Amino acid sequence: MTAEILLATLLILFLIDTPIAVAIGMASVAAIAFASDFPLQMVSQRLISGADSFHLLAVPLFMYAGTIMEAGGISRRLIDFATALVGWLPGGMAAVAVVSAMFFAGISGSAAADTAAVGSIMIPAMKKGGYRSDFAAAVQASGGSIGIIIPPSIPMIIFGFLTGASVGRLFTAGILPGIMIGLSLIAVSSLVSQQQGYGAQASFSAAEVLRTGRRAVLALGAPAIILGGILSGIFTATESAGAAVVYGLAVGMLVYRQIGWRDLPRLFIAGSITAAIVMFIIACASVFSWLAAIEDIPARLAGGLLALSDNRIVLLLLVNLVLLAAGTFVETTAALILLVPMIVALLPALDIDLVQLGVIVVTNLAIGMLTPPMGICLIVSASISGDRLAQVCRQIVPFLLVLLVDLAVITYWPPLTMTLAAAFR
Repeated sequence: MTAEILLATLLILFLIDTPIAVAIGMASVAAIAFASDFPLQMVSQRLISGADSFHLLAVPLFMYAGTIMEAGGISRRLIDFATALVGWLPGGMAAVAVVSAMFFAGISGSAAADTAAVGSIMIPAMKKGGYRSDFAAAVQASGGSIGIIIPPSIPMIIFGFLTGASVGRLFTAGILPGIMIGLSLIAVSSLVSQQQGYGAQASFSAAEVLRTGRRAVLALGAPAIILGGILSGIFTATESAGAAVVYGLAVGMLVYRQIGWRDLPRLFIAGSITAAIVMFIIACASVFSWLAAIEDIPARLAGGLLALSDNRIVLLLLVNLVLLAAGTFVETTAALILLVPMIVALLPALDIDLVQLGVIVVTNLAIGMLTPPMGICLIVSASISGDRLAQVCRQIVPFLLVLLVDLAVITYWPPLTMTLAAAFR
């Protein structure tokens, strides 16, 4: 009865809108207390061991890096450079929002941080430029979702922790899909902007590209340090996150001079609060996944999918549907920890590389960040623009459709993800 109580309690707690971490933790406690021979002390033991990992130390460090670099003036310089690059396109400010999000994605590792950092500047600017408020929020939300696909990526770190996949290979595998998604979102935003009469932000100027590029060199140095350090073997993913924090402090305090000593406590507290939320979910979910493994729940669920079809194309479609549904209703970190064991059990039947599977999983969850009720990018953008969630949801539909096409390409065309990953061993 352990598995039944575990899953039934979790479902009931979800239905009554219990916070994700509390629901997962309480379901585990109920299963241990009423249907197992394990002492309740196992809960505290698994909570601690689930979060006690050198790999997971990268999670709070990347969150600190994103917070520090946003406060240090890096966001503004990246946006100026993006404006020079793509501001001449139809609906130039919408394209700038997406490109800026792509740049910041190479720093933060978090879609929510990406959306907030760029959206706090771009959404008010788009509204001032005559764009509909709900459209501006939809553009920024869709661009922010790239934050967990272009490396570094906190969900990829968690996937690597859960499966043993190389985080470095996962990061390199996300580069081309992230660029493809960004370009497709720019195309959609430009098309919709043309239909709604939004013009270019500025005419193209090579001199302006060079000028803003020079100002953004130090801002773009962070992704270079993160990826270059990992790919060259100098850093692990966790060490690169620490280097990014130090680099962000040096640039923000000594070069741009937009961070003072008095600002540090506020920035570290803000980063700590965000990191604590994620780590608490991971800790609670580790208890749940430990019980699920003992009860063989992942293999049983995987067997249920295999009973529907043994065709790898159909199975990949089913996996995507499960992940899309989960991303809509379950927070990203919890969805990873709850579902990845089941999906990895299907790996032989799916006949794909574990690294490609990781990119597929993360892309699905990125799309889930754009759908209510758990669409964090949607929520952040709507809160910045001041629009109701339902208004932004209507504007997000074209972006969701193109993201689903991108997901199909990532799923069924392995060279997109594996070409760069194969070069990193």
